Amino acid sequence: MRPPTTPPGWFDEVKGAAPAAVGTVTLWAALAAGLIAGLVLADGLGINLLLATLPAAAAAWGAARRAGRGVRPWTVVWAAAGLALLTVPALRDAGWPVFLALAGAFALGALALNGGRSWTAVLLAPLGLCAAAVDGVAWGLRGVKARAAGTSGRLGPVLRGTGAAVVLLVVFGALFAGADAAFADLLGNLVPELEGPADGPLRLVTFVLGVVGALAAARTAAAPIPWDRTRIPAGRPRGRTEWTLPLVVLTVLFAAFNAVQLAVLFGGYDAVLRKTGLTYSEYARQGFWQLLVVTVLFLVVVVVAARTAPRSGPRDRALVRGVLGVLCALALVVVASAVRRMDMYVDAYGLTRLRISVFAMEFWLGLVIVLVMAAGVWGARWLPRAVAASAAVGVLAFGLMSPDAVIAEHNVQRYTADGKLDRTYLEGLSVDAVPALDRLEEPLRSCLLAEYTDELDDDTPWYATSWSEQEAREILDERPVEPDPSACRTGDRWEDDLYE
Repeated sequence: MRPPTTPPGWFDEVKGAAPAAVGTVTLWAALAAGLIAGLVLADGLGINLLLATLPAAAAAWGAARRAGRGVRPWTVVWAAAGLALLTVPALRDAGWPVFLALAGAFALGALALNGGRSWTAVLLAPLGLCAAAVDGVAWGLRGVKARAAGTSGRLGPVLRGTGAAVVLLVVFGALFAGADAAFADLLGNLVPELEGPADGPLRLVTFVLGVVGALAAARTAAAPIPWDRTRIPAGRPRGRTEWTLPLVVLTVLFAAFNAVQLAVLFGGYDAVLRKTGLTYSEYARQGFWQLLVVTVLFLVVVVVAARTAPRSGPRDRALVRGVLGVLCALALVVVASAVRRMDMYVDAYGLTRLRISVFAMEFWLGLVIVLVMAAGVWGARWLPRAVAASAAVGVLAFGLMSPDAVIAEHNVQRYTADGKLDRTYLEGLSVDAVPALDRLEEPLRSCLLAEYTDELDDDTPWYATSWSEQEAREILDERPVEPDPSACRTGDRWEDDLYE
């Protein structure tokens, strides 16, 4: 009698194959990624991050080719989108859109390396890339040892030649720099300069991170984790009455709320404010956050409803599409109402980072609802990739539009219209705001832009300087600031609270 077989566990399903031996191209590309990272990343973020990523991408490409993996269309899409997100630090100075862009680039890079089309692959690919860091280093060390043992006769001349080239570059470069000031300036702009004993360990750390990151990417490309093998068990289908009744009640509630919103829209807000006793700001602020939570919880309800929907025949499928379709359409009206509430609040009290962020989030949630509606018509197989792509496009657009510049522009226009300006808040923006603030009249212009002069006077190398920083330097060089301490004191007519 044959013993009963044990069904494969989750770990067995996602356990990838062992990678092929690391190639020479991958090892050299990983070393190049580490060297570039060590030389340029310690000075800040700019185009240098993209420069350090390109050899890591080459290492992954070489490992994938050696493993026999071909390039698929979606791999190109994710890789191109990830590289596009890495241009945000080169263009913008504000830290928060840059952080979102870097996080998005990491997630898209993991998806490009790993592949997959399911929700599991989209959500867990970054974890797989992180887990590959340790395996990637061990994989790379095995390749180095194998080459050192098998090609010792050829490795020695390469190392000696590289050492001689470095010595010649340093010696003759120093002599030429001492002979000509223009060449010394050019060399100083191209070659990173150590700023003291503490700079060495930082560059060593960035070198190690560059090598480890490149090897992790190559290891993932050579033997990705097959996340698509995992199968999330389908939910137990409910009967029509049990499934439909709560959703119909929720639909009626959404419809009643939307009817009130339409009545307020056509009847005016004054009558609502008199009846509720709320102020204009309280009505707008109170409503928005609740509606944002409603939008998020609605998507959770849709996921649960889709998993437990009755599916015994065509009539059940028609019922599910009809109920969820109507509910999604009503949810879009709720999204529009939330956006309108925030728009009222911004008109009254100005634009801030939090407000523009939640604006963007609400728009994206509305797009996700539209994608869910489309999935109900054409099938949901493409939905995970579509949601990931929409998030990538949203993060890229958010970074490229320069949120700090939009905030400054909006508040400058508001100041021009009604004389209201929160100077304290605007002084905390990044240099992305300089072009908009430059249009203010004196002495307010100099009072605000004086905060940026010290930040822009540093000797940051070209590869760690964003386009916004360069533009701000040109503006301040052309029109220097001349702040008057008596006119710039806190508590004057320029203090208007944006957090009302």
